[in-house]
Amino acid sequence: MATVPEAGTFDRTEHRRQLRRAVLAGAIGTAIEWYDFFLYSTITGLVFARLYFPRADPLVGTLEAFGVYAVGFLARPIGAAIFGHYGDRLGRKAALIATLLLMGIATFLVALVPGYEQIGIWGAILLTFLRFIQGIGVGGEWGGSVLLSMEWAQTNRHRGFIASWPQFGVPAGLFLANLAVLAVSAMTGDRFLTWGWRVPFLLSILLIAVGLYIRLGILETPVFVKLAAERRIERAPVLAVLRRHPREIILTALCRMAEQAPFYLFTAFVFAYGTGVLHLNRDFLLMAVLGAAMLSFISIPLFGHLSDRFGRKRVYMLGAALIGLYGFAYFALLDTKVAGLVALAIVLSLVPHDMMYGPQAALIAESFPGRLRYSGASLGYQLSSLIAGGPAPLIASSLVSRYHSATPIAIFILACSIVSLIATAMLKDHTNKDISDD
Repeated sequence: MATVPEAGTFDRTEHRRQLRRAVLAGAIGTAIEWYDFFLYSTITGLVFARLYFPRADPLVGTLEAFGVYAVGFLARPIGAAIFGHYGDRLGRKAALIATLLLMGIATFLVALVPGYEQIGIWGAILLTFLRFIQGIGVGGEWGGSVLLSMEWAQTNRHRGFIASWPQFGVPAGLFLANLAVLAVSAMTGDRFLTWGWRVPFLLSILLIAVGLYIRLGILETPVFVKLAAERRIERAPVLAVLRRHPREIILTALCRMAEQAPFYLFTAFVFAYGTGVLHLNRDFLLMAVLGAAMLSFISIPLFGHLSDRFGRKRVYMLGAALIGLYGFAYFALLDTKVAGLVALAIVLSLVPHDMMYGPQAALIAESFPGRLRYSGASLGYQLSSLIAGGPAPLIASSLVSRYHSATPIAIFILACSIVSLIATAMLKDHTNKDISDD
């Protein structure tokens, strides 16, 4: 067992300083890892179908590219199990450093994968393997980042707000990824398609160095320190949480349906649909998604704060209901091809999402006891990737290919909303629960 600092001996001032450092480390580290993950998502819709599946029909090529993209989601529950085990056994900090390294190396190597013209189908195979490694890394990242922040909180009153800051890393990563692609997208001719898209992947190695520097300087959380001191560390936390809390794992996975599936439609599939079906300008779409990410900088912590005042479930279920309706307005506005209306649809698309995503970290993590929290929260959170995030762009591409309309996609979003509303209603609300001694 790794030795951890006696965080419980800190006075109030030092405790607050450590809390700020933990929140900063969680938010920045998460932003870097999601930059890597979203960079792949954005490039999938713009480049990979043409570069790695050039002989396919455009819609078929898009489906094949998003098939590779979905592999990262299949790997995320595996990452959740691996790093959930070590996070509950050895500590939150050690697991987070490992996820950052794994994600960073895989992303850097994506830039070096040759296209179909150079090595044929092996390019797609290498992409699939690296996407799988990315998925394992991001699968272990979320739980650790949330717990690193949340378990330093001294009171229950602000836990939703504090836990929302690692969630803030998601729009920050989305913003950085789209900004990087936008910068190289200005290249003329075939330069963007041949080598320009690789530059943001290469630059990710610099961000990983920054993230490592920040995370190496933080201390272990007081909750884990106490568990270690009292010798209450589980020998096999993943098996234990599956045996003792299967209901919470299933419900937390299902409650994410309305959050995760639409998110990847609004931030990844929109590029394939916008450029391939509506023939909209690539840079225009990138700018609109940047606007959505910037709005999320405010809305995610805001809704995390509101969940402390009004309860996690109440805020979360309102967001789930709104996003079920917004899907129809979103695609109706996109299909007008009017620049102002398209931009409005994209920029506002993440607001109902953020009504769920802000309170979500605390809602899920509070559902599990401290000695099983990394494993339980990670599994519940990442299992939804198998039923929501990963399949969503594939389902959307298939529906457009078959019906030549976006209305079935809006119906799919509504169905996800209904599932989330039912699951969240069945989940216990632990807004005011003391998590320091469970």
